[in-house]
This record gives sequence, structure tokens and C-alpha cells, in this order.
Amino acid sequence: MNHDDLAYWSKRAADWAQAYHSGLRDRPVRARTAPGETAAKLPATPPETPEPVETIFADFEALVPDAMTYWQHPRFFAYFPSNASPASMLAEQLASAMAAQCMLWQTSPAATEIEQVMVGWLRQALGLSDRFTGTIHDSATTATLSAVLTMRERALGWAGNTGGLAGQPRLRIYASAQTHSSVDKAVRIAGIGQENLVKVATDADFAMDPTALDAAIRADLMAGRVPAGVVLCVGATGIGATDPIAACAAVTRTHGLYIHVDAAWAGSAMICPEFRDLWDGIETVDSLVFNPHKWLGVQFDCSVQFLADPAPQVRTLGLRPDYLQTPGQAEVTDFNEWTVPLGRRFRALKLWFTLRAYGLEGLRTRIRNHVSWAAEARDAIAALPGVEIVTEPRLSLFTFALNDEAATADLLRRVNDDGRIYLTQTRHEGRLVIRVQVGPFDCTREDVLTIPRVLADLTR
Repeated sequence: MNHDDLAYWSKRAADWAQAYHSGLRDRPVRARTAPGETAAKLPATPPETPEPVETIFADFEALVPDAMTYWQHPRFFAYFPSNASPASMLAEQLASAMAAQCMLWQTSPAATEIEQVMVGWLRQALGLSDRFTGTIHDSATTATLSAVLTMRERALGWAGNTGGLAGQPRLRIYASAQTHSSVDKAVRIAGIGQENLVKVATDADFAMDPTALDAAIRADLMAGRVPAGVVLCVGATGIGATDPIAACAAVTRTHGLYIHVDAAWAGSAMICPEFRDLWDGIETVDSLVFNPHKWLGVQFDCSVQFLADPAPQVRTLGLRPDYLQTPGQAEVTDFNEWTVPLGRRFRALKLWFTLRAYGLEGLRTRIRNHVSWAAEARDAIAALPGVEIVTEPRLSLFTFALNDEAATADLLRRVNDDGRIYLTQTRHEGRLVIRVQVGPFDCTREDVLTIPRVLADLTR
């Protein structure tokens, strides 16, 4: 296959993509395949000689789509969305064609500078002050790891990277039990250790209790441990819980700790001014992350981390050997020094296309619709016999259950086997509950109200 062939097959792929998306409503949302079924259809050994692209493409059509869960399906109400607007897909195609390695300014000047401008656009869109700058990561997991590593180095006086952690004091990181498991992963990878992630008590609304946070920090100081930082959440994965940023930040500042906020999903909603009370006090934090690939229509992967001062993170993650120098350009920004990987994709291009193609008002309308439609779905589900709303809508996320755990689990299985919608579960206060999260880029009110109709059919 050469570039002339690519011209033809790219057009063929675009036609396939258009047909694929236009037919998604006719497909079951979740894959209907057994483990190992797809692998069994593939040869056990690689080909020794080239195969025609016609054959490869035909095999793709025959094997892949029906063995995929359709993340772009308008009735995908599981997990959080991983949206890909048409404008974002177009930008991704162009970025893929250029296939640039955007690790340094000199390797991709436009990629670096468009990233800087896109971070500025998003900062304004979310109502943040120019106190913040930032960068793009692959996912919030990497951004949170970057923040936790920075907490570690800052607490150790920058000695961890050079001398290692052996013999260093025991560091402590604080978060609530509602916080995403990526925080647990970060403390493990950072060498801080799972046992040193302190899960702070929450209040009746499942938000971190600032008094409990203060008590936990003081107890560790009395025990000779070293508090390093606090991770707060806005719109946690389980039920959408949100910590009181202003009150927790006030406590954290008293003790001189670094503050990171995980707003991976809910951060996108902050383009709507009426939702910004959820993160009141955000201007006082050191770092925050949100994922445009969840709710703004920007294709995965694209996670934006804002930093009040990038210097501590650059000092933690930056490394500049001779072969990564840009001679004669001492003042350029090399974003690989802000992030864990050296290699970087041109993620800013799909932000640029998406923000321009839909505008902030178009994106706000989608989010406002999702929140409104989720409330309608909640009311319709609450009216079904035997169904209990366990947690009320937080933006577009709520949970429900039947009065018996086995029955709840069986209902979820039957919902997803039915195929018209896709839902997932979590455990809340020890109870199995079913999550509803409205967020597909192309969903309609009719799609969302399919949820109570399916539940009504299956609970009769």
C-alpha cells in the first residue's frame, strides 16, 4: 500500500464511517460476543507476503464492528461518554496524516503554539482567571499522576528524583472515598504507597469534610509523617459527588500543601456559568484536570491540566539531555517537560476544530440539554413500580436500584442484553446501584427517554 492507494482507501473509510454512525441506533449498544471469539477468527501467525488492501478492509468489516461496544452510540449511558464529534474526527484524521512527534517546539512548532492558545481558550471558556496556564495529557490519570509526583518532590525538597525514596520520611496524600481510582494508582506509581493515601471522611452529601481533613493532617504531623498534598474531586465517577473546594483549600493552605482537583467529567459543564458554583474556590488550587474528550465532543484522548504555576511540575518531570535541546531558542516551551511521556501527539488540533465548529454556545446547549433530559429520565424512572432513585441527579448523573441486590444485578444484565441502551453499575454505601449518565454527543431527548421505557418493559 502506498500514498496513492491511501487516497482511495481514505475516501472509502470516510464513507464507511458515515454509514457506521448513521446506523448506530439500529445496533445494540454493547458488543454481543464471547471472550476469545474474535481472536479465534484471526490467523495464529503473521503473513509472510503482502495481502491486498481489499482483503484487509473486508476482514475489518466482517470481524471488527460487531465485536465492538459502540461508544459513539446515542444511547450509550454507561461510565462517562468518550465523545467524538465529526469535527474532532476530521482533525484526528489530519493529525494522523501528518504523524508528527510533538515532543519539542522545534519538532512541531504549530502543535506547541496551538496547544498554548487552546489552553487559553479553554481557560476562558471555563471562567478561570489568567492565573492558570496548562498542557494537554492523554487522560486524567496521567495528569493526576503528574500532580501527585509534584506533591512528592515538593514535600521532599526535590530529593526524591535524585536520591530515591529509600530513607525518606513517610509521605501522606489526602482524598475522599469518592475520589477516582486513578488517585490510588498515582500514589502507587509515585512510590508513596497505597497505605499512605488517606481517605478522608465525607459529610451527608458525600463531600469531603474540611474538619476531618484538618484532623487527619494534624494527626499525621503528630505521628511524624509528612503531609504532601490533597486531591479534591468535582463530579466523582460513582455518584457525581463534589468536594467543597473553597473550604478544603482553606484547610490545605493552612498546612502549606499542594492541591489538585479532579474534574475530569464535570469540568466540561463549567462552560455553563450556572454550574460553576460546583467548584467555588477553584482559583485557590494549584492544579486541576478536566477531559474535553468526555463531554465537549473532542475525540479521545485529550485531557487538559491547568496549573497555577507550572514550575514545580516542570522541575519534577522535566529532563533535558543534549539531544532534546533547541539551540538558539532558550525561551520556547517544550511540553514534554510538563508531562510524563516524552512522545506527544498533536491533540490540540482536534480542540481547535471542535471549538470552532460548534462554538461555546453550541457546546453549552448540548450540556444543558443533557442535564435537563437526565432530570426527566430520573422522574420517569422514579414512577416505575419497585424502582428507587438512590442518588439524585448531579448534573446528568444519577443512580437507581431495586429493593433486592440480586434483582438489581439481574435487571442490569437484562438491560444490557436487550441492547437498546447501555448502563453500568457502582456500589454506593455498600449497595449495588445502577448508574445513568447522559452525555452522548449526538443523543436526543427521545434517546434519553428510551431509558425509562426499556426499564418499564423489563420490570413489568
